[in-house]
Amino acid sequence: MSIHPTPLSMENKYPAIAGKEKGPGPGRYGLPPTIGFIGHDFTKPTGPAYSFYGRISNNMLSVDSSPGPQYHVDAKMTRFGKDGTPAYSMLSRTKGQIEELFSTPGPGAYSPEKAPPCNLQRRPPSYTMGSRTRYRSADSVPAPNKYTLPPLLGPRIPNKRASASYTMPGTFSTGGPSVDLAKTPGPCRYNSTDPSVYLRRQPAFSMLGRHNLPKEKSKNPGPGTYNPEDVTAHRTRAPAYSMGVRHSEFVTPLVVGFSD
Repeated sequence: MSIHPTPLSMENKYPAIAGKEKGPGPGRYGLPPTIGFIGHDFTKPTGPAYSFYGRISNNMLSVDSSPGPQYHVDAKMTRFGKDGTPAYSMLSRTKGQIEELFSTPGPGAYSPEKAPPCNLQRRPPSYTMGSRTRYRSADSVPAPNKYTLPPLLGPRIPNKRASASYTMPGTFSTGGPSVDLAKTPGPCRYNSTDPSVYLRRQPAFSMLGRHNLPKEKSKNPGPGTYNPEDVTAHRTRAPAYSMGVRHSEFVTPLVVGFSD
């Protein structure tokens, strides 16, 4: 004789698994609309609403004969009254104004130099340019090219300051600069003194030759031989991760500790 467990006893023995419960989807829930005015979602702002009317028939034109938007409202009229800002206009000149403009004297009509001095001011000097006088044939007046002025070159000028004068003599074949009779040494024969002898010595540097590169016989480890990430003697250990096996979606997670 065998006893089979009933479904009711199985539900009481084992807890219900939430993954097996098949509830309604997101489409089963109805949210209030965000379009229109009636039934609008109160958590969302409502925009202005407009409506469109049908076209009026042609019969209404004979019934309603009121004028359209043809009223002329002055641009200076505002909802607070007439605009009080000043307004200007540019008109053409009249004939009388043109005659008055052309009848005024110009700057050349005035003679301020003929006015008497005011406030004891001194009158500036005035000059006139007369005509050239005629020479008589009896007058023995010399022409401008008859006068002779002293030369300005050289030191022998009585009323002018003379500059320095130099002469260029000829070359001499004997006893000249080309013939060194004294046999004196030239500037290149003297040795110059090192500035480090009488001045502060500057730092000196030298350039050595290049060393030989290591060959294959050397047993030096390369950069890839070292593992600096494994060193935890003087630094904190970096976090490590591993890839585990996939568990069932119905397994309850392990709770180690929890706060009250």
